[in-house]
Amino acid sequence: MSGLTHIDETGRAHMVDVSNKAVTAREAVAEGFVRMTPATLALALSGDAKKGDVRATAEIAGIMAAKRTSELIPLCHPLALSKVEVRVAPGEGGLSVTARVRTTGQTGVEMEALTAVSVACLTVYDMLKAAEKGMVIEAVRLVAKSGGASGDWTAP
Repeated sequence: MSGLTHIDETGRAHMVDVSNKAVTAREAVAEGFVRMTPATLALALSGDAKKGDVRATAEIAGIMAAKRTSELIPLCHPLALSKVEVRVAPGEGGLSVTARVRTTGQTGVEMEALTAVSVACLTVYDMLKAAEKGMVIEAVRLVAKSGGASGDWTAP
């Protein structure tokens, strides 16, 4: 056996049964980065991009994506999210994206946080691609998670 939770004893993919898991408070934080030239970063921060406010639009897109994760990622459970916070902030060489997602339930919200960051980064790219097609989305990763049977985890 592989030890993978989404593979049954016959090797077929399945949705994990969480009905016997305890309901606990759960949180996950993910991050990513969109690398761009200084001129494109200045455009993003100015609010004068042709498509509108880059940061606000990307933050809203990330929130919307977190709420729809189970529709995008096979075998993810639909969750009642209690909080989704997405922040797009200037960083050295581009825009940093951070998502914090919370729920009280029987399964974690890591995929929701990662989906929020990914879609927010894609939205940044979409809104600025007329100015720079060579932007790079990088370093999308889980930073921390808490709650559930596996407990707390923080990236090294």
